[in-house]
Amino acid sequence: MPLDLGLRCSPISFWGRIAWSPSGILIALKARGSAKLLILTSQGPLCQPPEEELERLTKKLVHDMSHPPSGEYFGRCGGCGEDVVGDGAGVVALDRIFHVGCFVCSTCRAQLRGQHFYAVERRAYCESCYVATLEKCSTCSQPILDRILRAMGKAYHPGCFTCVVCHRGLDGIPFTVDATSQIHCIEDFHRKFAPRCSVCGGAIMPEPGQEETVRIVALDRSFHIGCYKCEECGLLLSSEGECQGCYPLDGHILCKACSAWRIQELSATVTTDC
Repeated sequence: MPLDLGLRCSPISFWGRIAWSPSGILIALKARGSAKLLILTSQGPLCQPPEEELERLTKKLVHDMSHPPSGEYFGRCGGCGEDVVGDGAGVVALDRIFHVGCFVCSTCRAQLRGQHFYAVERRAYCESCYVATLEKCSTCSQPILDRILRAMGKAYHPGCFTCVVCHRGLDGIPFTVDATSQIHCIEDFHRKFAPRCSVCGGAIMPEPGQEETVRIVALDRSFHIGCYKCEECGLLLSSEGECQGCYPLDGHILCKACSAWRIQELSATVTTDC
C-alpha cells in the first residue's frame, strides 16, 4: 500500500509517496513550495527490507543535493551506479550511459570505447570474446558469423554443406548420407552405390527429375529394363506375358523361342554322340 511520508532533509523540506514493486522502491518527492518533482529509484531488486532501502535511497538523494556535481552531469553509470560527470567522461551504449572505464567487455574486461562490440542480452562483448561464443562449422571448424544451416544434428556454413563427390552446395537441395555419414547429392549417391547392370555396367538409378526406377533381377544379376534382352536374338524381355518372358538356360538369358531352339540343338548333339 502506498505510504504518505513527511521528511525533513536539511536544508529543504519534502513531502512524498512511496510504493514497492518487484524491481525495487519508487520514491516520488516534491519540495515544498516548488513545482519540481524528483523521482528516485533503486538500482535493482530489493535485497533488504523496504524501510531500509527507503532510508538508503533518501540519504543518497540528500547527499547528492548537498553535494552537486562540479561538472556537467549526464546521469548514473550503468556499470557502477555512480554519477557520470564532465565532458568526455561518459559513453552511451545499450540505451544507457557508462563511465569510460566501466564500459568494458563482459568476459575479458577490455575497455570498449571506440571499439567494435557486440550486445547479447544487454551485455557487451569485444569481437574476439563474442566470436568465441559462436557455434563452429562441422566442416571447416570456423565460427559461424551469419546464417546457420543445421542438418543431422550439426551446424554448417551454408557454403560448407556440400556433396563429398561433386562438391555442389546442398543448401535447400535434397541430399542423403552413406553408412559413414558422408553427405551426397542424390545423383552421386546413386552413381556411387546403386546396383550395376550386368549387361552395360551402368548404375541402375532414376532418370533426371525422377525419384524411382525399376531394376530387373534374374539369375542373381541386375538389369536395366532396356538391357534385359535375349542374348541370342536381342528380343526385349518382360515379366509380363509368356511370349516375352525369360527362359534361362545354362546361365544365359533367353527368350522362349531361342531357349527351345538351344534345347533342341543340345538334344540333337547328344543323340548324334550316342
